Amino acid sequence: MSRGPTVTVAGAGALGLSAALALADAGCVVTVFDPAPPLANASGVAAGMLAPVFEAVLDEVARPDLDLLMAARDLWPGLEARAGVRLDRAGAVAVGAPRWLGEVQAQIVRLGLHATELPRATLDEVAAGLSPVFDRALWTREDWRLEAETALAALRAACAAAGVAFRDEPARGAMGAERLVVATGAAQDLTELAPELAALTPIKGHIARLAGAPPPAMTVRGEGVYVTAGAAGVVVGATMEAGVADPAPDPAQAEPLLARGVKLFPDLKGRPHQLGAGVRAATPDGLPLVGFSRAPGVVLAVGARRNGWLLAPLVGRIVAACVTEREPGPYAARLAPGRFAGEAS
Repeated sequence: MSRGPTVTVAGAGALGLSAALALADAGCVVTVFDPAPPLANASGVAAGMLAPVFEAVLDEVARPDLDLLMAARDLWPGLEARAGVRLDRAGAVAVGAPRWLGEVQAQIVRLGLHATELPRATLDEVAAGLSPVFDRALWTREDWRLEAETALAALRAACAAAGVAFRDEPARGAMGAERLVVATGAAQDLTELAPELAALTPIKGHIARLAGAPPPAMTVRGEGVYVTAGAAGVVVGATMEAGVADPAPDPAQAEPLLARGVKLFPDLKGRPHQLGAGVRAATPDGLPLVGFSRAPGVVLAVGARRNGWLLAPLVGRIVAACVTEREPGPYAARLAPGRFAGEAS
């Protein structure tokens, strides 16, 4: 059996590692380049939401692409089994003021989806400590999550077991390989090699981790906030600061973020917290650039906005198909990097 092409993957976040694993499984000889320590990227900071329903319901940018988001989510069980990533399938609930919750419910119906209404007694079981002002919730079983740091470590281990090599330095090109996969997030270092990267803009996001706080049994969504389980307690997220590329946590973001979390769970007030920040990349339509660059030998896997984890298995599959010259599937055209050529020129 002949080996596949040699491939350099630039970036070891969720998209880069998922692409590297898919490429290795397709017979390619893969080396991942990333100068940052493992987990020190936006994927490691993330809360690990695999949430097609509430992304589409609560974010009008994502709304037209519900079908694509659901298809990506449906690929996760395969990646879970392949890489040993553990998924939390408990679902997610939305709580809020009656008017806001009514709008959420109406949007769910407009999207052709269904959410189950939960009474307060059930909320006390699945979200202990939830503020008593909320007497009902909407639950969807379609939204899942994972623990980001653990998932990154599992993906990296699966890649290594599949023969992927790792170099703790930046890729300055294909580095002698036949193909270059750019999965560098918001970084613009490789724009000269992949001009489509000029269509990306940074979006900074903060989350707060509260160690020791009892987590809800499923993700709780509120107005401008979510509270979910973390590795050692509770995660409260998330801010979205368009155009901000500085990855350092901004302490000024903590107070309003935590205040929204406390509105849902009053017992979080005053608990010690750790503020984390990550910078993601976004395109004008909110979907990533996945597929061939107009630069020869370059494939892109960047710009997933806040859905990097959700889209990772779909992105990996399309990247591997491009590199091995196979059919990339029904969603590749929608993610094609050349769709913004007129705007970037």
